[in-house]
Amino acid sequence: LGAFLICTYAAKEAPKKTKKAKLYVPQIDCDVKAGRIINPEFIAKCPPGCQDVKYRVYGTDIYASFSSVCNAAIHSGIIDNTGGKILVQKVAGHSGYRGSFSNGVRSLSLPRWRESFLVSEGKPRKGVTYPSTLEYSSSKSTAVKSGNDLVNVPTGDAVRKEYQTSPVPTPATQMATTTPTPTTTTTDPSTTTPKPTTTPATTRSTTVAAAAKTRPGLHRVRDIAFRGSSTSASNRNILRSNTGIQRQEPVAAFRRAAGSPAHLAMETDLWKPGLSLFDTGFSSKEELNPKPLASISQGNPNCKVDLSFLMDGSWSIGKRRFQLQKQFLSNVAQALGIGSAGPLMGIVQYGDDPSTEFNLKTYANSKDLRNAIEKISQKGGLSNVGKALSFVNKNFFSDANGNRGGAPNVVVVMVDGWPTDRVEEASRLARESGINIFFVTIEAAAESEKQNVIEPNFVDKAVCRTNGFYSITVPSWFGLHKVVQPLVKRVCDSDRLVCSKTCLNSADIGFVIDGSSSVGTSNFRTVLQFVANISKEFEISDTDTRIGAVQYTYEQRLEFSFDKYSTKQDVLSAIKRISYWSGGTSTGAAISYASEQLFSKSKPNKRKIMILITDGRSYDDVRVPAMAAHRNGVIAYSVGVAWAAQDELEAIATDPDKEHSFFVDEFDNLYRFVNQLIQNICTEFNSQPRN
Repeated sequence: LGAFLICTYAAKEAPKKTKKAKLYVPQIDCDVKAGRIINPEFIAKCPPGCQDVKYRVYGTDIYASFSSVCNAAIHSGIIDNTGGKILVQKVAGHSGYRGSFSNGVRSLSLPRWRESFLVSEGKPRKGVTYPSTLEYSSSKSTAVKSGNDLVNVPTGDAVRKEYQTSPVPTPATQMATTTPTPTTTTTDPSTTTPKPTTTPATTRSTTVAAAAKTRPGLHRVRDIAFRGSSTSASNRNILRSNTGIQRQEPVAAFRRAAGSPAHLAMETDLWKPGLSLFDTGFSSKEELNPKPLASISQGNPNCKVDLSFLMDGSWSIGKRRFQLQKQFLSNVAQALGIGSAGPLMGIVQYGDDPSTEFNLKTYANSKDLRNAIEKISQKGGLSNVGKALSFVNKNFFSDANGNRGGAPNVVVVMVDGWPTDRVEEASRLARESGINIFFVTIEAAAESEKQNVIEPNFVDKAVCRTNGFYSITVPSWFGLHKVVQPLVKRVCDSDRLVCSKTCLNSADIGFVIDGSSSVGTSNFRTVLQFVANISKEFEISDTDTRIGAVQYTYEQRLEFSFDKYSTKQDVLSAIKRISYWSGGTSTGAAISYASEQLFSKSKPNKRKIMILITDGRSYDDVRVPAMAAHRNGVIAYSVGVAWAAQDELEAIATDPDKEHSFFVDEFDNLYRFVNQLIQNICTEFNSQPRN
């Protein structure tokens, strides 16, 4: 009987032992954006009080990862302002995010972003294991409880301490250990490709030769003239192409020492008239020796740019040329005058795949940067420039990597010969994100090699503008030092960096103008002057800001559409020619008309801005048309004069109302709000993410 009772008791206790451990759900703050969290899928708990306009949300149903996670959950209706558990799933980026007003939260529109996320009820999906601690990619450190232990999760580039029990090879000895050793693992969210480990000298030749047999794609052979030994020379003969086409340069011509007079004379002769870097407005007397533009501890303030160099690490370049490339980059760093108040510079090396060597915030002076450049080792592989441009566009210019927002983003692509993939589409997306692309092409394809180039005229398809300013062709790697100063001058010339996406060249602005009888002819001319004063502050062209205008009374009239005029002078002349209509005041119908006739034809990569000017209360409802415009991504500013109704101005304006609605007591005071309105447009633009 005793044995029976014991067995019965054990049987009852068994289910208790196999019961699943309770999932610990980490808590996140209201201001945490999905992009800061590295985990692709997670459950988290939001605190109360996240329904606030300062926690910005971009999108509807699918949200840009720049959004506040918790406020997005409120917008989607998963939780309310009291907080609660949510399930977040990361998904691919979208070409456009639609703003809307839902559950008390106004989400904003965004033309493009690299990553998205979905929010759903905070219940685990079957078969999915969820983390009890979250990995962050920012610079703060948070302590999160996990089980019975307090785990320190530093959030700077996701550095975390853990015990590693697997063997840890060291480059010097390649020895393994099985002893659990505390290690620090650093994950850089901007790169997924590890740096190559050092290969022992005795096996390097065999490894490279073996790699050459299996390396596909169009990649030409370089000469063997720059190698000091037969072993090194044999490694140099690696095909760009598997077709057997080789490019052999005269060996004897390069046998002299690099610093010999004959060698220097030969370098000078290599420059061809059609390839001169001085053809685009630079004097041939420019200094060739690199020197800082300014000796300032905080950097050169006359060159405030965020600069990324795409460094060619492909096999075709060889060791000697790779070293020349590093010397060139070091000289550029010295000439720029790196510093927090001046230019910042990072480097991405590309081959088969790109990887970040260091980002914008890693080094804050030229000396440290040059030391870091000297330590870069060659990756090898093909010359996949298109893939590298996509990588930089999606990963490099982020706040976490030191992007300053107010500084132009510049990419300089170094390419040996020609790329082994297509660059046109990746370049277009980068330019639309506001990146100024320069190309430095060394030893371009000869006439007999052009059939091997995958994408003819790849430079013109890639650079910011095809006016010669953004491209430099260098006949020889040994002449690369000559372009240091010309390149530095170009990247520092902010007035000519026309691809920088700013608040002044990235919008479709539609003016909706009240032409009712109460305005009067004289005041109407004052309104038109107000419209012209705002318009002339923007960079107007087909590819920059575009201007359109609608006048309304009881009826509506399209004065001119976004694609009608492509120069500032033409736009200002068209505004001046608008004739006063006179009639009633149907503002709601005018908003609907502008949405259909103007903003429905806006370009996908442009911000849609409506500026409505009225002097009285509308005869129809403005709320429903305004909400519809907001849902379609229109950012609305309302300007009221004299008898305009404050409640209607606030209903028309995008939230927060105080930043998007203005009121003056008489028409002659409209001019006072020109600068304030432009400042608000730019402030809102700069608060949005730059892709």
